[in-house]
Amino acid sequence: MSELLVSPHWLEQHLADPKVKIVDASWYLPTQNRDAKAEFLSGHIPGAVFFDIDAIADRSTDLPHMLPDEPTFSKAAGALGLSDTDTIVVYDGMGLFSAPRVWWTLKTFGAKDVRVLDGGLPAWDKAGNPKKPGEAKPRPARFAATLAREKVRDFEQVRIALERGSTVVDARSAPRFAGELPEPRPGLLSGHMPGALNLHYERLAEGGRLVAPEKIRQLFEGAKVDLSSPVITTCGSGITAAVLLFALARIGKDDVTLYDGSWADWGSRRGAPISTGQA
Repeated sequence: MSELLVSPHWLEQHLADPKVKIVDASWYLPTQNRDAKAEFLSGHIPGAVFFDIDAIADRSTDLPHMLPDEPTFSKAAGALGLSDTDTIVVYDGMGLFSAPRVWWTLKTFGAKDVRVLDGGLPAWDKAGNPKKPGEAKPRPARFAATLAREKVRDFEQVRIALERGSTVVDARSAPRFAGELPEPRPGLLSGHMPGALNLHYERLAEGGRLVAPEKIRQLFEGAKVDLSSPVITTCGSGITAAVLLFALARIGKDDVTLYDGSWADWGSRRGAPISTGQA
C-alpha cells in the first residue's frame, strides 16, 4: 500500500484510531449542480469533518480558494480537530477530484502524514461501509501551521518560469486549454499560458481511482512532460492542478509546485500573454 493512498478496508479498520483523522474535501463546480456540504450532512464517513475549500481560504482576494495565512489555517484546522502530527485521510465525493487539493494544502502547511482515500466516497460506498448523517462535532486540536512557500507559485514566478522554458502543465480539458470553450468563471479570457503543456486531470483516474504508476508516467510523457525537470502544475483555479501534483508524487517526483490561483488569476489579467490552440 502506498503511503499516499489508503484503501476503504484500511480506513474502515482504523475508524476508532484516535490518531487517524478523516476529512471530507468534497468541492464541486457550479456546473456540476452538487452541494458538497449538503451531501456531507446527508451522509459521510463516520468521524469525518468537512473541509470547506472556499471558506478556509484567503478572504482578502477575489481569487477563489487561495491559501490563507498561517494563523488563519492553524485556527481553522484546529477547529476541525486536526493536528499537524495526526495521520489525516482525505476523500471527496467524486473519487479523485478535490481531495488532492486539500491533501496538498495540509502538507503545504506542515501536516506530517496526509493520505488520500483510494476511490474516495464512491469506493467507500461500493465496499458497503457505513455512513453517518449530521454535523461533525470534533474535539478542538492544535495545528502548528508553517507554510512551505517554496511549494507554491504565483503569477510572476510562473511568468518567469515560462519565459525560461520551464515545464508548466495545465490540468484543464483540451478544449478549454485550446480556448475553444469559454471558462466557467465569468470574466476570464480563454486559452492557455504560452509554453504550457496540457494533461487533463480526468485521464489520471479510472473509476475514480488514481491509475497505476506506469500509466501515470506514460500519460505525462505522452503530454511531452520531461519528468527529469521541475514541474509547475496549474488548472482553472488551483483545484485539479493538485491532481497532477498528487499523481507525480505517487511516482516519487517531489520537485513539483502548484500555481495557486491558476487560470482564475492568469486569465483575469488583461496584460497577461495568452495562446490558443493545442500545445
